[in-house]
Amino acid sequence: MSAKYWHRLSHECELWRNGMSVVAGTDEAGCAPLAGPVFAAAVVFPCAWLASGLYGKLRGLTDSKQLTEEQREKYYSRITGHAEIRYAIASVDAPMIDRINIRQAAWRAMQLALDQLDPKPQHALVDGLRIRWLPYPHTALVSGDCKSYSIAAASVLAKVSRDRLMREMDKLYPGYGFAQHKGYPTPQHYAAIARLGPTPIHRRSFAPFRPRENELDLFPPRAEAAVSLLCATPPPDYPQG
Repeated sequence: MSAKYWHRLSHECELWRNGMSVVAGTDEAGCAPLAGPVFAAAVVFPCAWLASGLYGKLRGLTDSKQLTEEQREKYYSRITGHAEIRYAIASVDAPMIDRINIRQAAWRAMQLALDQLDPKPQHALVDGLRIRWLPYPHTALVSGDCKSYSIAAASVLAKVSRDRLMREMDKLYPGYGFAQHKGYPTPQHYAAIARLGPTPIHRRSFAPFRPRENELDLFPPRAEAAVSLLCATPPPDYPQG
């Protein structure tokens, strides 16, 4: 395997060399949308790949957002159809997102996916920040879906699973365009909300549903104006951009 492909399996290989045969990559999809659940997946590659290298048909796998829908579906089939790759997919719905916030919901979905794996992972590679309460030893990798093949695989499984669900939601709630924008905050989506109102799958803790006073009452009017001016004016020592 070339150095280019080996490097993105290096985190898994290091853990395999240290005796941890069950290493899971985990990632989420759907933090930014105004509607629908957040999904997460966990993927375990066979530790035999330490010697044999990455399965050739997974070369080119990367962050799901950098792949086309056709590429994501292709990799989804290759990952889920490989006899030696173990995986799990989980989600947290909009009401729970509203109760615990989107970051905690995404992390909860990751744990739910990890919990489904059998055997349980000895170590997890997590996209993003360290999760203090996660009951698995783990390494947090910022932009991990571009640095680890198992995280990238989880990214694809989560994204494809969520997109498929949102196409089903488009049939259940016609007129919102869920099949096209998947719940993300597009002009089409905002226009549909203004015209039709929110659905049960919309996240009420997100703008434009969040009550405006929750944001504005933090400061009295004068202080609010001063804060707005301060935020809008960059310090003179820093370049704008």
